[in-house]
Amino acid sequence: MLLCLTIGTIIILTICDQLLKYWVASSIALGESKTLIPGIVDLTNLRNTGAAWSLFEGQQVFFTIITIIAIVVISYFIWKYRKNGAMLTGLALIMAGTIGNFIDRLVHGYVVDMFETIFINFPIFNIADMCLTLGVIWLIICILREKD
Repeated sequence: MLLCLTIGTIIILTICDQLLKYWVASSIALGESKTLIPGIVDLTNLRNTGAAWSLFEGQQVFFTIITIIAIVVISYFIWKYRKNGAMLTGLALIMAGTIGNFIDRLVHGYVVDMFETIFINFPIFNIADMCLTLGVIWLIICILREKD
């Protein structure tokens, strides 16, 4: 049952990520912004050929290899922790983020980013990035709380 919920969560989050990326890319001109929450967050259409903070720009072969390895490793851990709901939550978030950005790289050769924080200077990000970040934080908390 937990495994089915995990797979469902991965699918739903990946679809949400891809739908928002599609909407932003088709509704907002490249480099342009629309206010989402005034003074807090804008939707900005940005293409990122790198990783976080545009690191390793243009290294698509590298990202493809790393992502395939990551998907295999995450799949292994999903199977290993298939009875641990807390661990599966973090792993589902990480897998959804990994797949969401991987789809972009395969289809477009870049990742569509859109959330721009106005109140602080922070890199523009997307739903997949949020999933990855929250999943890693969640797993760290789970690991720190383990008793054995």
